[in-house]
Amino acid sequence: MPIAARRVLVTGADGFLGRSIVAALARQPDIDRVVALDVREVSKLGRVRGVAYVTQDVRSSSFGATLREHAIDAVVHLASIVTPGPGSTRELAHSVDVLGSRNVLEACVAEGVRHIVVSSSGAAYGYHPDNPAWISECHALRGNPSFAYAHHKRLVEEMLADYRERHPALQQTVLRIGTVLGRQVRNQISALFDRPRILAIRGSDSPFVFVWDEDVAGCVVHSLLTARAGCFNLAGDGALTLPQIAALLHKPMLVLPAAVARLALAAGTWLGISRYGPEQLDFLRYRPVLCNARLKSEFGYVPRKTSLEALLAFKAAREEAGARRRA
Repeated sequence: MPIAARRVLVTGADGFLGRSIVAALARQPDIDRVVALDVREVSKLGRVRGVAYVTQDVRSSSFGATLREHAIDAVVHLASIVTPGPGSTRELAHSVDVLGSRNVLEACVAEGVRHIVVSSSGAAYGYHPDNPAWISECHALRGNPSFAYAHHKRLVEEMLADYRERHPALQQTVLRIGTVLGRQVRNQISALFDRPRILAIRGSDSPFVFVWDEDVAGCVVHSLLTARAGCFNLAGDGALTLPQIAALLHKPMLVLPAAVARLALAAGTWLGISRYGPEQLDFLRYRPVLCNARLKSEFGYVPRKTSLEALLAFKAAREEAGARRRA
């Protein structure tokens, strides 16, 4: 029978999700030790009492030694390049996302770690015009090669499937996470919603599923305490189209023909004024809409916020922050 985790290491611990998950784990009386690992040193003001902080790259040859030193029996693997910085390259992202994940998996097997929880993404399914209206875990992973994040998530999931066959002693929980919203979130989607007008592509409803950051942390804790393994879509109930989102945010829409949007993205990349190229067009047009039925029925976790409630909480947090700045 699977054994619940007692000593947990979190990679990417100083990221937006990492901080939330580390804090949630630190509150669990059944978890004896939490180790927060990040490539950046975490400031003293950002540290959680009782948590051990380690500055290390997930690609480091010393990663296994860190697992051994802290007698880790479970790893929460979050480290990934979600939004590339100005100096980032495709090679760097692949090195961190894919090769870093391989290094983590190899170290877990070598050091006898029993359980790994991996933050995958709905992006692993890809952005395709023939995506079903609702995507479940039985659908193929088709992360687009033209979109680095989606492609790398697919490659990591293929690697995980191989490890499930060759190393069954390391049980896996793979969470295919929808668009994360939270009080402090800053990502591609929040940037889209923070603009004066909501960009949409003509002829596409671009439905979104949202998950509140506290639900992601709650799901990770649930996985570790119950030792539940498997691959699960993680999203709140329901989906919202861009017109619905614009109405809820009380913002007008900027609706562009696909050809115009593609040209604008290509020009922005060529001029060096945008990090996003023409591949982002499909990111807006053909979003994977995650069905969370298996998460609730088999995994046993019911998100506390629906997609609608997550968006409204995000809106309220933005309004509150704006009021504080004006005060």
